[in-house]
Amino acid sequence: MDQAVNENFKGRIPDMSAETQKALDAGPWVNLPPPAPLAMPVQEFSVRAEHPPESRRRVYWVPRAAIFAGAAALTAAFAHELFSILAFVVITPVQFLFLILSTIAFGWIAIGSLSAALGFLPLFAGERPDTMEPPPLDTPLESKVALLFPVYHESPAMIAGAIEAMLRDLKALGRNQNFDVFILSDTRGDIDGNREAKTYSALSQEMAEIAPVYYRRRIQNTARKAGNISDWVERFGADYESFIILDGDSVMSGATLLSLALAMDSEPKAGLIQTVPRIVGGETLLQRLQQFACNTYGPPVAAGLAFWHRDQGNYWGHNAIIRTRAFAGAAGLPELPGRKPFGGHIMSHDFVEAVLLQRAGYGVHMMPSLEGSYEGMPPNIVDVVARDRRWAQGNLQHLAIVSQPGLTPMGRLHLGMGATAYLISAVWALSLIVGIVLALQGQQMIPSYFRDAKTLFPIWPIIDPGAALRLFLATIVVVLLPKFLGLFLVWKHALAERSPLGALRVTLGVFTETIYSMLIAPIFMVTQTVGSIQILAGFDSGWKAQRRNDGALPFDDAMWFSRWHTAIGIIASVIIWNVSPGLLGWMLPVLLGLVFAGPVSWLTSLKAGPIERWMLATAEDRAPPPVLVDAEHRARNWSERIAVADALAGTPEAAAA
Repeated sequence: MDQAVNENFKGRIPDMSAETQKALDAGPWVNLPPPAPLAMPVQEFSVRAEHPPESRRRVYWVPRAAIFAGAAALTAAFAHELFSILAFVVITPVQFLFLILSTIAFGWIAIGSLSAALGFLPLFAGERPDTMEPPPLDTPLESKVALLFPVYHESPAMIAGAIEAMLRDLKALGRNQNFDVFILSDTRGDIDGNREAKTYSALSQEMAEIAPVYYRRRIQNTARKAGNISDWVERFGADYESFIILDGDSVMSGATLLSLALAMDSEPKAGLIQTVPRIVGGETLLQRLQQFACNTYGPPVAAGLAFWHRDQGNYWGHNAIIRTRAFAGAAGLPELPGRKPFGGHIMSHDFVEAVLLQRAGYGVHMMPSLEGSYEGMPPNIVDVVARDRRWAQGNLQHLAIVSQPGLTPMGRLHLGMGATAYLISAVWALSLIVGIVLALQGQQMIPSYFRDAKTLFPIWPIIDPGAALRLFLATIVVVLLPKFLGLFLVWKHALAERSPLGALRVTLGVFTETIYSMLIAPIFMVTQTVGSIQILAGFDSGWKAQRRNDGALPFDDAMWFSRWHTAIGIIASVIIWNVSPGLLGWMLPVLLGLVFAGPVSWLTSLKAGPIERWMLATAEDRAPPPVLVDAEHRARNWSERIAVADALAGTPEAAAA
């Protein structure tokens, strides 16, 4: 059957010979529309934009000045207070280094917290923080939109279930005729490739009356995901006004897909519109913690980004709609010169593509209040670290791009902040090390009460414990501000619905998530620091398939993964205890996270218990959206069908099962 479908497909494309098709795609089954080529020239970073930003962007300095001036004021106050604590006579070089490192770390946190604070204001007032307004859903849609699923060893059952649910949701709205689906596979090997082909062949036949479902698998996965998408643009992009990128665990409701398409049609200068996906479907404790945190604290954070990014926002690589011709004409990625990590294909392509669209004068918008956009996350800390290592390499690679002369100021800011997000862990770790050195010096050094021989009276050191406590408490408030703001919004909603139990539940959830986040943060501090050092030394992260379920870690594996974290925590605890038991109390949150990194990694990989599920329940957990319920149900059906097909085919996996 598959071979017959493939022969029919070849016969429909007179401009593409069988040899050409064979050079591009891998069998056993390929289903593609007639070619509609669209040129996607490689961009030169040194070439300035032909379309300068519009004059209305001149007022954008107001919210951006509010963010950075406010952060600068807070950081200056922090530095002044810390300086007064450290330098009671003169400041030593080690103290000065501690001052610099601590101030950098605080400044980074202050920017994020102030951004969330500004995003909190419109949400508290009941306003939409989106940078553009989508037309009503009953607005006619004339354009053709492609739904792109770039896959790399993803579960065919999960992808098929999501596609079927989304297409049926679009059909219920009567808009399915405006959407085509493309599954763009970079999966390696015939076993997984054949399973994909058979699954998507069956899906294509079953969805034929609703919308076309196309599939192809590349023989050469050049440039990874970015190359996969550009291959589609160059071969079929001319037939589609826009395309929506979805990840392996993405699901979007029909109304959301339609809203994005209508919004893109309504604004000719919009190049990209990014939704803020809600994390859903978590089973392990880590997933539950992360989806609670993102869905509770995320709204003010996302609203704040939209507030000062305006139409020069960022792109996160999925759950976004892109104007095809704008993308083709502005976002062709070059291969960077030199060796990895700074040379080669651009890994974190999404940031760079957003920057290139901005440079060409297209708007990169964000719609935080648009519901119906969902994604999942890795099930345990080990898998999160593996994904994070890949992201870190891509973001640090941007250091080779950020100084290029052809970029916009906001483009440079996005690239620089993306790299800083990983380097800041090294700053935090180094500040802790310098703090321990300061404590050792304070124990070993004999204080000098006379600055020079002419001094008649001693200068007594005056230590102000009150100032140190004030600084500590102020830092805690700034660090936890996004959590407080998210909690306030939930309280407001709970009071409006007269649901005190809901307010209590979320309050307990915030307390629980905060405790776990304090324990998990030191783990990522170490892994991101080590990863940054490895990346800067030229070690490649590779490209591994991402695991999205079955996350339970054996206890031995969790302890082995965390062996260095535990060793660092124990050694640091012994040193600090011998130096100053009081200092041990101040550093206890970091030390506990390191010493118990193994048990924490193991515990958070297990399925969440009933109490945790209750406390950490999100709106989607309490009232699952129909499209998610349908996608999960259909994914189970596809999984059973695949298992039966594997058993009948006698695959090694079936035999092992």
